[in-house]
Amino acid sequence: MGRPNRATRAAITQRRADAIDLKLAGVDWLTIGRKLAADPAINSDGVAYPQGYGIDKYKRGLEPPTDKRLIELACKDVSKALVERTTVLDENTDELRQLMVERLERLFFTVYRAAIRNGDYQAVDRAVRIIERSSRLLGLDRPVRTELSGPDGGAVQVETAGLDELERLISLAGGDAGEGGQG
Repeated sequence: MGRPNRATRAAITQRRADAIDLKLAGVDWLTIGRKLAADPAINSDGVAYPQGYGIDKYKRGLEPPTDKRLIELACKDVSKALVERTTVLDENTDELRQLMVERLERLFFTVYRAAIRNGDYQAVDRAVRIIERSSRLLGLDRPVRTELSGPDGGAVQVETAGLDELERLISLAGGDAGEGGQG
Protein backbone atom coordinates (compact mmCIF):
# COMPACT_ATOMS: atom_id res chain seq x y z
CA MET A 1 0.00 0.00 0.00
CA GLY A 2 1.52 3.30 -1.12
CA ARG A 3 1.56 6.64 0.61
CA PRO A 4 -1.94 8.15 0.77
CA ASN A 5 -2.65 11.18 -1.37
CA ARG A 6 -3.37 14.62 0.09
CA ALA A 7 -7.16 14.14 0.19
CA THR A 8 -6.82 10.78 1.94
CA ARG A 9 -4.37 12.23 4.49
CA ALA A 10 -6.76 15.13 5.14
CA ALA A 11 -9.64 12.68 5.69
CA ILE A 12 -7.51 10.61 8.10
CA THR A 13 -6.50 13.76 9.98
CA GLN A 14 -10.18 14.72 10.25
CA ARG A 15 -11.08 11.23 11.47
CA ARG A 16 -8.40 11.45 14.16
CA ALA A 17 -9.61 14.90 15.21
CA ASP A 18 -13.16 13.53 15.42
CA ALA A 19 -11.89 10.60 17.51
CA ILE A 20 -10.22 12.97 19.97
CA ASP A 21 -13.31 15.18 20.15
CA LEU A 22 -15.48 12.16 20.90
CA LYS A 23 -13.06 10.87 23.55
CA LEU A 24 -12.92 14.32 25.19
CA ALA A 25 -16.71 14.28 25.25
CA GLY A 26 -16.52 11.07 27.30
CA VAL A 27 -17.59 8.64 24.57
CA ASP A 28 -16.44 5.04 25.04
CA TRP A 29 -13.99 3.42 22.61
CA LEU A 30 -16.47 1.10 20.91
CA THR A 31 -18.93 3.93 20.21
CA ILE A 32 -16.09 5.99 18.73
CA GLY A 33 -15.11 3.01 16.58
CA ARG A 34 -18.66 2.54 15.31
CA LYS A 35 -19.19 6.27 14.68
CA LEU A 36 -16.01 6.43 12.60
CA ALA A 37 -16.46 3.12 10.76
CA ALA A 38 -16.44 3.08 6.96
CA ASP A 39 -19.10 0.38 6.60
CA PRO A 40 -22.63 1.81 6.98
CA ALA A 41 -23.79 -1.56 8.33
CA ILE A 42 -21.83 -0.98 11.55
CA ASN A 43 -21.53 2.82 11.51
CA SER A 44 -23.72 4.18 14.30
CA ASP A 45 -24.99 6.92 11.96
CA GLY A 46 -25.66 4.42 9.16
CA VAL A 47 -23.30 6.23 6.75
CA ALA A 48 -19.93 5.42 5.24
CA TYR A 49 -17.48 7.61 7.18
CA PRO A 50 -14.80 8.92 4.75
CA GLN A 51 -11.55 7.02 5.36
CA GLY A 52 -13.31 5.37 8.28
CA TYR A 53 -12.19 2.26 10.07
CA GLY A 54 -12.18 -0.74 7.76
CA ILE A 55 -12.32 1.35 4.56
CA ASP A 56 -10.18 -1.14 2.62
CA LYS A 57 -12.42 -4.08 3.56
CA TYR A 58 -15.54 -2.03 2.84
CA LYS A 59 -14.30 -1.12 -0.65
CA ARG A 60 -13.65 -4.81 -1.40
CA GLY A 61 -17.01 -5.92 0.00
CA LEU A 62 -15.48 -7.86 2.89
CA GLU A 63 -16.72 -8.22 6.46
CA PRO A 64 -16.41 -5.06 8.58
CA PRO A 65 -13.99 -4.92 11.52
CA THR A 66 -14.99 -6.65 14.76
CA ASP A 67 -15.87 -4.63 17.85
CA LYS A 68 -12.46 -5.47 19.29
CA ARG A 69 -10.73 -4.20 16.15
CA LEU A 70 -12.85 -1.01 16.14
CA ILE A 71 -11.74 -0.33 19.71
CA GLU A 72 -8.08 -0.91 18.75
CA LEU A 73 -8.38 1.43 15.76
CA ALA A 74 -10.06 4.18 17.81
CA CYS A 75 -7.36 3.94 20.50
CA LYS A 76 -4.63 4.03 17.87
CA ASP A 77 -6.18 7.09 16.20
CA VAL A 78 -6.42 9.02 19.46
CA SER A 79 -2.83 8.10 20.38
CA LYS A 80 -1.48 9.18 16.98
CA ALA A 81 -3.51 12.40 17.03
CA LEU A 82 -2.17 13.27 20.48
CA VAL A 83 1.42 12.64 19.34
CA GLU A 84 0.86 14.84 16.28
CA ARG A 85 -0.69 17.60 18.40
CA THR A 86 2.17 17.41 20.89
CA THR A 87 4.72 17.68 18.06
CA VAL A 88 2.94 20.71 16.62
CA LEU A 89 2.63 22.23 20.10
CA ASP A 90 6.36 21.71 20.72
CA GLU A 91 7.20 23.38 17.40
CA ASN A 92 4.83 26.25 18.14
CA THR A 93 6.26 26.58 21.64
CA ASP A 94 9.77 26.94 20.24
CA GLU A 95 8.58 29.62 17.81
CA LEU A 96 6.71 31.44 20.56
CA ARG A 97 9.74 31.21 22.87
CA GLN A 98 11.92 32.81 20.17
CA LEU A 99 9.34 35.57 19.65
CA MET A 100 9.28 36.29 23.39
CA VAL A 101 13.09 36.42 23.49
CA GLU A 102 13.09 38.95 20.66
CA ARG A 103 10.51 41.09 22.48
CA LEU A 104 12.57 40.99 25.66
CA GLU A 105 15.68 41.98 23.70
CA ARG A 106 13.89 45.04 22.34
CA LEU A 107 12.70 46.02 25.80
CA PHE A 108 16.14 45.42 27.24
CA PHE A 109 17.84 47.72 24.73
CA THR A 110 15.64 50.67 25.71
CA VAL A 111 15.90 50.05 29.45
CA TYR A 112 19.63 49.35 29.30
CA ARG A 113 20.31 52.63 27.50
CA ALA A 114 18.37 54.57 30.16
CA ALA A 115 20.21 52.73 32.94
CA ILE A 116 23.65 53.42 31.50
CA ARG A 117 23.14 56.98 30.20
CA ASN A 118 21.09 58.38 33.07
CA GLY A 119 22.13 56.12 35.93
CA ASP A 120 18.42 55.47 36.49
CA TYR A 121 18.17 52.87 39.26
CA GLN A 122 14.63 51.87 38.25
CA ALA A 123 15.92 51.22 34.73
CA VAL A 124 18.76 49.14 36.19
CA ASP A 125 16.21 47.10 38.15
CA ARG A 126 14.07 46.60 35.02
CA ALA A 127 17.14 45.58 32.99
CA VAL A 128 18.05 42.96 35.59
CA ARG A 129 14.48 41.62 35.62
CA ILE A 130 14.48 41.36 31.82
CA ILE A 131 17.81 39.50 31.95
CA GLU A 132 16.39 37.11 34.58
CA ARG A 133 13.28 36.46 32.52
CA SER A 134 15.30 35.86 29.35
CA SER A 135 17.58 33.46 31.20
CA ARG A 136 14.62 31.45 32.51
CA LEU A 137 13.00 31.43 29.07
CA LEU A 138 16.16 30.15 27.42
CA GLY A 139 16.94 27.69 30.23
CA LEU A 140 20.23 29.35 31.11
CA ASP A 141 19.72 29.26 34.88
CA ARG A 142 21.39 26.43 36.73
CA PRO A 143 19.19 24.40 39.01
CA VAL A 144 19.51 25.40 42.63
CA ARG A 145 21.31 22.78 44.67
CA THR A 146 19.36 21.73 47.70
CA GLU A 147 20.42 19.49 50.54
CA LEU A 148 18.39 17.88 53.25
CA SER A 149 19.68 17.94 56.78
CA GLY A 150 18.48 16.77 60.12
CA PRO A 151 18.20 18.72 63.37
CA ASP A 152 20.92 21.37 63.87
CA GLY A 153 22.27 20.70 60.36
CA GLY A 154 23.17 17.11 61.16
CA ALA A 155 22.56 14.03 59.10
CA VAL A 156 19.03 12.89 58.33
CA GLN A 157 18.13 9.81 60.34
CA VAL A 158 16.54 7.04 58.30
CA GLU A 159 14.76 4.26 60.11
CA THR A 160 13.21 1.09 58.86
CA ALA A 161 9.94 -0.21 60.18
CA GLY A 162 8.52 -3.68 60.20
CA LEU A 163 5.06 -4.66 59.01
CA ASP A 164 3.64 -4.49 62.54
CA GLU A 165 4.91 -0.92 62.97
CA LEU A 166 3.49 0.12 59.59
CA GLU A 167 0.10 -1.37 60.43
CA ARG A 168 0.12 0.45 63.78
CA LEU A 169 0.89 3.77 62.06
CA ILE A 170 -1.83 3.19 59.49
CA SER A 171 -4.38 2.47 62.20
CA LEU A 172 -3.29 5.63 64.06
CA ALA A 173 -3.85 7.61 60.87
CA GLY A 174 -7.37 6.23 60.60
CA GLY A 175 -6.75 3.64 57.89
CA ASP A 176 -7.72 -0.01 58.07
CA ALA A 177 -4.50 -2.01 58.16
CA GLY A 178 -6.24 -5.34 58.82
CA GLU A 179 -5.91 -8.31 56.47
CA GLY A 180 -2.45 -7.39 55.18
CA GLY A 181 -3.37 -3.81 54.30
CA GLN A 182 -6.27 -4.82 52.06
CA GLY A 183 -9.30 -2.85 53.04
